[in-house]
Parts: sequence; structure tokens; C-alpha cells
Amino acid sequence: MQALVIHGKQDLREESVTLPALAAGKVRLRMSFGGICGSDLHYYHEGANGAFVIREPLIPGHEMSGIVEEDPSGQWPQGTAVTLHPATFGNSQPGIEDKPHLWPNGAYLGSASTWPHTQGGMSQFLDVDTSMLRALPDTLPLARASLAEPLSVGLHGIQVAGGVDQKRVLVCGAGPIGLLAAAAALAKGAREVCITDVLDGPLSRARALGVHSTIQVGTDELPQEAFDVVLECTGVPASINSAILAVRRAGIIVQIGMMPAAPQPIALASLIAKEVQLRGCFRFNDEIDEAIRLLAADARFDSVITHVLPAEDAQHAFSIAKDAQVSGKVLIELWK
Repeated sequence: MQALVIHGKQDLREESVTLPALAAGKVRLRMSFGGICGSDLHYYHEGANGAFVIREPLIPGHEMSGIVEEDPSGQWPQGTAVTLHPATFGNSQPGIEDKPHLWPNGAYLGSASTWPHTQGGMSQFLDVDTSMLRALPDTLPLARASLAEPLSVGLHGIQVAGGVDQKRVLVCGAGPIGLLAAAAALAKGAREVCITDVLDGPLSRARALGVHSTIQVGTDELPQEAFDVVLECTGVPASINSAILAVRRAGIIVQIGMMPAAPQPIALASLIAKEVQLRGCFRFNDEIDEAIRLLAADARFDSVITHVLPAEDAQHAFSIAKDAQVSGKVLIELWK
């Protein structure tokens, strides 16, 4: 089968990879679309995603959609359209029994965090556990369905915040995760959704989704103590510091954007004085089922997708995806 394989920094190749025999309990998918995520960009442009360095050829991709090709059990009919929950959960621990996404020793499609690496879905075929499969309603196109994983991240941020119904919400960063977090906040009943970014391109995409207001960092003033909940989607210290000032007293900041492991220059004095809660947020639990329902019901999510390129043009796709001014979510259409 054909696959996109990252061998190291800016070394992405289209290769012929051996398709193994279908193992017991697995379902074979013919892949349709894969979204380029921030972690995929790091693996391609830097050869590593934080501490996770590519040590063997890695097939990227965890924002996927596809069609069931073969299921020996007969549970999943051939031709069923699906998306994937890309996690394999690890070992439960006391206190987090209901949070399998936090269990240690788990794995994620397209990740160098494990050894051997966990291969992703940017290939012609992919064999997965049935627990990963989610059937798509007829109203959800395969391209839009590839947004289910990143939309789940935004929905999980809202769950960590304790909900946003009738609340004033600030989203920091209008990249794909920020856009989908803002759309999720709108769908979950937020009274006001404002989004920030340093570039006007991402902000124009946010307006197409229907946010109430946008703020261009460096040009527009960000009001202080004006928001009940902040969904911080950049992982940039300056943005986090602004979030601390923008949230109201006793408000909540959910840190969705990932940060390097090194110490960061975060100004905590105002957070302490205002009794603001800063809550961590990692991937998601079971929000993908709600994400599918939201995507199926609202075609506006298509505005998050700015480019769809064939697998044969994958290097160009990865270059476009790095340019936040011109691109939102970039999809790769896999081999037909």
C-alpha cells in the first residue's frame, strides 16, 4: 500500500509499505482524508514533537476519516463511513478511573511518544481496533468528518471549564483548534464568544463561523476582567498572560495549547490576586461522539477547512499548513 512517511526533519516521502495480514479483532479501513495537526507539523518541520523524537520512519495522521474495507467479524459492513478516536488507553490509576485519556502508557495514532512508534493514518489502508471506530451519519461528508478529533479537543476544553452556557468566552488563538473551540462554545450556548489572533486571516475565518467579536493582537485592545471563561489555544506565554488579565475575578482559564517542557515566563500575580483557576487540558475523553453530531448538523464547519490537497502533493500541503495567515485546517486526500 501507499503511505506518507516522515523519516526526519523535512524528510517526507510517499512510499510503498507492506500491508500486513489483518489481525484478529481488527478492522481494515480504506483511508479517505487526513487533517494536518500541529504535532504532524512539528514532526515534519523539526523531526520531533517536543521531547518525542522520530527514531524510526513514522506515518503521521490522527485526524482521519475513511471507509470500512474489511471486517471479518461482520460487525462493520464494507463501505461504512467512519472517523476514528485515535487513542489506545493505558493503565487505570486511582482517582482517574473515569479519565482514560490521562491513564499512563497509552498511545495515539501517528505519535513518536511510544517505542516502536504508533503509526498514523496517512496511508492507503489502516487496521484499527473496533473501539476506535465511529460510524458517520449520512449528513456528514468524509472531509468534514476529519475535523471530529480536533473539535473533540475544543469540546473537552469546555468540559474542563465546567461548561460555557450563557457565559462570556474568550478564545486565544484562531488556528484550527481555536476556531473549533470557538465553534464548540457557540454550539454549547455561550452568551458571547470573542477570539484573538495576531493575524487577520485566521480572524476572518473566525467571523465566518459566527463569533461575536474578534481582536487582533497588537492592534486592538483586549478588555480586562471581561470574560467568565478563557480557552487558551496558543501555548504562547504572552497570550497566557493576556488571558490572566482578560478573565474576570474567580474566572477560569483552560490551557488547551501545548507548551514546551522548559520553564515559561508566566505572570501569576494577577491570577493569584483574582483567584483565577488555571486548568490543564489534554487531548479528550469521549467527546468525539458529540463532535460527530455537531459536524453533521452544521455545514459552517467547512469554513475551517481552507485547503484539500492530494497525497501526491503532501510536501506542499505541509508547507501551506505552516502558514497561519493563508491556511486554517489543511486536509490531505488519500489515495482513492
